[in-house]
Amino acid sequence: MDEIKLYRKRIIPEECILLEDDVILYADPEVIITKWNTIRPKKTLHHGYSCYFLERGFKVSKFYDHDGNLISWYCDIIKHTYDPATNTYVITDLLVDVIVYPDGFVRVVDLDELADALRDKLITQEDLQLALRRLDKLLSLIYKGAFNKLQRYIETYEQT
Repeated sequence: MDEIKLYRKRIIPEECILLEDDVILYADPEVIITKWNTIRPKKTLHHGYSCYFLERGFKVSKFYDHDGNLISWYCDIIKHTYDPATNTYVITDLLVDVIVYPDGFVRVVDLDELADALRDKLITQEDLQLALRRLDKLLSLIYKGAFNKLQRYIETYEQT
C-alpha cells in the first residue's frame, strides 16, 4: 500500500494543503499520530505533535515554542474523508477549537467563525451540528478529567 498522504483542509481561509513534511509516527484506522514543524513560521509556535482521532472527530495537538517549552494543547474539531485507493486522508477543520493550557485553563475559540461559515453557506447545517456535538464530547472528556487519556497517545510517541 502507498504511504499515507495527509491533507489539511480549512474552510476559513479556504485552503487544502498536503502535509508532506509531517512525520507519521503511528497510524491505524482510528488514530494517526504525527510530528511536525509549523508550515508558516510563527512568533512562538515552532513545532509539535498531533493525534487525529478520526472516528471521534477531533485532533489533539501539543504545541511547543522555539525553546521546546510547552505552549498548550490545541484541539481541532474535524471530519475526514479517506480514499483507500491512494491511502489519502483529507482532514477538514470544522473551525471551532479548544485550547488547554499547561495550568489546566480551558478555552473554546472560533465559535464566531463557525457561525459565520454557516451564515455564508461555507458549511452545511449538518456540519454545524456535527461540529457542536463533537465539541460537546471533547469538552465532556476534559471536564470529567479524562483528557490525559488523549494526551497519552502523543506522549507515548513523543520520544521517537
